[in-house]
Amino acid sequence: MMLKRFTAAVFATLLVAPVVGAETRIKIASMAPDGSFWMNELQAAADTINQRTSGRVSLRFYPGGTMGSDSAVLRKIRIGQLQGGVMLAGGLADLDEDFDIYSLPLLFRSFEEVDYVRQRMDAKLIDGLAKSGLVAFGITETGFTYLMSSKPTRTFADLRGRKAWVPQDDPISLAIVDAAGLSPVPLPISDVLTGLQTGLIDTVAAPPVGAIALQWFTKAPYLTDLPITYVCGALAISEKTLAELSPADRQVVSEVLSAVSVNLDRKTRADDKEARAALAKQGVTFVDPTEEALAEWDVIAAKATKKLVGGRGYDQKLYAEIQQLLEEYRAAHQSGK
Repeated sequence: MMLKRFTAAVFATLLVAPVVGAETRIKIASMAPDGSFWMNELQAAADTINQRTSGRVSLRFYPGGTMGSDSAVLRKIRIGQLQGGVMLAGGLADLDEDFDIYSLPLLFRSFEEVDYVRQRMDAKLIDGLAKSGLVAFGITETGFTYLMSSKPTRTFADLRGRKAWVPQDDPISLAIVDAAGLSPVPLPISDVLTGLQTGLIDTVAAPPVGAIALQWFTKAPYLTDLPITYVCGALAISEKTLAELSPADRQVVSEVLSAVSVNLDRKTRADDKEARAALAKQGVTFVDPTEEALAEWDVIAAKATKKLVGGRGYDQKLYAEIQQLLEEYRAAHQSGK
């Protein structure tokens, strides 16, 4: 009888134990177009992982938004159709509201401020997302968004009557538009160019790289040189999937994907500078807002931020810590330290 029990216990263990040498395929969605620098880097990382794990772990990417919006990707991760995604912070905020805290309006004034805060806060945001079951391998920059319009926007009065595009289900954009008293026109990103061409909308907010890639600058050739929001994202995979890997294979995945996230973050910063120069060469006019407009934008940003921080469930301590870091940086910068 004891032998039978021992045999049954061993058999049960074998049934639930991972099969040594079995392949784990990790399917990951991305909005980056096939053939782009992003996808080339991600595919190279997949090849490295496959090689270093002797084929035990393979990554398959679905580029170009073929798996739908970030919200759709998260749903597919929940049901196991996908295991990960390269998603914007706004999408990941569906799981952890704090993850898009960097996107609060006019939070940052420069990339130097961004770097100062991110060096000290990225790890906390990544840890917060992990509590929701997704493991991010680093935060990757998309850049600052700027208002781009069919007409110049120098004063705040210039915005009156404008038809401003806002992404669907984007509470930050809606809060900004509401605080500014503008008329929002929610559209999926795929319909924005058509909206500009038909006059349905005449004002968008976009990073320079996105404005070029999506050709929005052809119908919105005036860029107001004031960073409205900072946009970033992350490559993330479900903890459930990673837990199925051996410790050694999981370490390989973490090392390789963390390295590619850092590389993409750096490359995007360089691309942003090149994109601004490219827009100027294409005839886009960079418009400096007046001092009065800047002051009014500060009021609007404060109003929108108060609504967002009070209503969306951001961690108040986290927000206060970011504010303290910004105050430290600005004080040191102003004093020439």
